[in-house]
Amino acid sequence: MSGETTITIIGNLTSDPEMRFTQNGTAVASFTIASSSRVYNKQVEQWQDGEALFMRCSAWRDLGEHVCESLTRGTRVIASGRLRMRTFDTSDGDKRTVIEMTVDEIGPSLRFATVKVQKAIRTAHTGHAGGADDPWATTAPNNNDEPPF
Repeated sequence: MSGETTITIIGNLTSDPEMRFTQNGTAVASFTIASSSRVYNKQVEQWQDGEALFMRCSAWRDLGEHVCESLTRGTRVIASGRLRMRTFDTSDGDKRTVIEMTVDEIGPSLRFATVKVQKAIRTAHTGHAGGADDPWATTAPNNNDEPPF
């Protein structure tokens, strides 16, 4: 959407993602990504962590379900999404403003880990619009178990 602030953040999940459902049954996963810079301090000849940024995130619908099934506390992730600002009143009557990220894409970082990707099975309510076939649903058989492209 035009005019929205989009960012990409790389960091570690501070806890396991939590799944909730709205009143109409829409799935939403909530989690926090902690990101900090590493800088080399020449005076002490060591790498040091900079100040940490804790970004509260939400992932909706199938993405949220996949996040909860795939990612756990401590996982290093790369997430891209839209920033939004929310204002609320505390129980003491104070106004608070928070900046949160609505995640559009997320995955584990492969810099220090490996993963085996498994295609999610689509259900009737999450299929393509217009009933179009899913080109990734099946692959042509071959002799060396490699994708046919």
